[in-house]
Amino acid sequence: MQTKMRGINANVEIDVQVNKAGNLITVDQRMVWASKGYGWSAMATSAVAAVVVRPSTTAMATLYNNTTKNFVIDRVFAHNLVAAAQCVATLWVCVHPIGMTAPTNDITVRNSSSGLEAGAEGIFDNGATVVADGWFPWGNADTVVTVTTPGGVLMADVAGRLVIPPTAAISMSVVASVNTATFCGGFNWFSVPVAEM
Repeated sequence: MQTKMRGINANVEIDVQVNKAGNLITVDQRMVWASKGYGWSAMATSAVAAVVVRPSTTAMATLYNNTTKNFVIDRVFAHNLVAAAQCVATLWVCVHPIGMTAPTNDITVRNSSSGLEAGAEGIFDNGATVVADGWFPWGNADTVVTVTTPGGVLMADVAGRLVIPPTAAISMSVVASVNTATFCGGFNWFSVPVAEM
């Protein structure tokens, strides 16, 4: 006999989750992965101009999976460095399929979610040329109100809904109402052994 269970989270009814073994998941899996040292972050050190049309073959930032693990994307973000005028901006994301050619590994700010050395999990390219495998907006549009000084942060809480297997990649860009706004993009992810998914 099978039973379907539902739970309430922030006044929203959701399905109760189980792992591959059929065990009920009762804690936030992201906390478990962070405690195991699977959490990573990378962010560009150079700002790239937003586009005013749907992104195509140039990405603001690309994260390529150079491991044998799965990259479970937790968050995509961009920090506004300069906006020549007030504008509205939105994050866009493109997932590239398995077999993508590895991009250039640019200098970035890298960090672990659990105090480990930054290491070499993932190849991060700022301003990569990519195949337009399907760009979609993530997160809500926000107004960038700064003029010439660093300002707000755009964030898409992906929360594991995008998984990047080995030799696949994820790209992000910012679409804004003006192309004079520049952003430093980045990702937070968990590098999870396939057996644990």
